[in-house]
Amino acid sequence: QVQLQESGPGLVKPSQTLSLTCTVSGGSITTNYYYWSWIRQPPGKGLEWIGYIAYSGSTYYSPSLKSRTSISRDTSKNQFTLQLSSVTPEDTAVYYCARDFGGLGLHDYWGQGTQVTVSS
Repeated sequence: QVQLQESGPGLVKPSQTLSLTCTVSGGSITTNYYYWSWIRQPPGKGLEWIGYIAYSGSTYYSPSLKSRTSISRDTSKNQFTLQLSSVTPEDTAVYYCARDFGGLGLHDYWGQGTQVTVSS
């Protein structure tokens, strides 16, 4: 059973960098054909895909967030990390990490989500 768990600060000040880590258990993030995504849901809105890091280590980001997003990984800890720079209150959301097979946007395992609020 694959499990994902997000961790990181719940409050970030405007203009700072949001940093969240997803710890994966029950499966390796380097296993072929799995893609590891970050997804968010602002209050009252739908899900927004942020980007992923692939089993190979390659990354791909949403065009609307690409200039501010970086996803990296630590294979020794089986973790991957989201960094979103220059945050504003519009980045307030519940942030999820999730697994996708094949990079097709079909996420089969999700973390429980973590609330991040951007406020001074």
